[in-house]
Amino acid sequence: VQLQASGGGLVQAGGSLRLSCSASGGTISGYTVGWFRQAPGKEREFVGATRAQSGVPLYADSVKGRFTISRDNAKNTVYLQMNTLQFDDTATYYCAAGRTILSTSRNAQYYNYWGQGTLVTVSS
Repeated sequence: VQLQASGGGLVQAGGSLRLSCSASGGTISGYTVGWFRQAPGKEREFVGATRAQSGVPLYADSVKGRFTISRDNAKNTVYLQMNTLQFDDTATYYCAAGRTILSTSRNAQYYNYWGQGTLVTVSS
């Protein structure tokens, strides 16, 4: 499965962006899809994930209530809607897919396929 993340850009604090993770070479509905981010000088961190088939989501506390993950299986795409963006949300965002269960989806090692990343910059 090949993943391509897109939709990043420059946005003012309080604004919104929607990231897309498009899959090819496989059906994304059968995978748990996670979003991770890495800010300059910091470790990669879990943002959220959506369970295979059911789409049940899981979010990091730092984004809960502001970010929403959704799937469009017909388009083989997973979205990350980001609202009320904050300066600390500035990072390169990566999507990943794996045959992992939701309870372990916070751990990057359980994902087999990664997109190339898309940069989100939030200006204060």
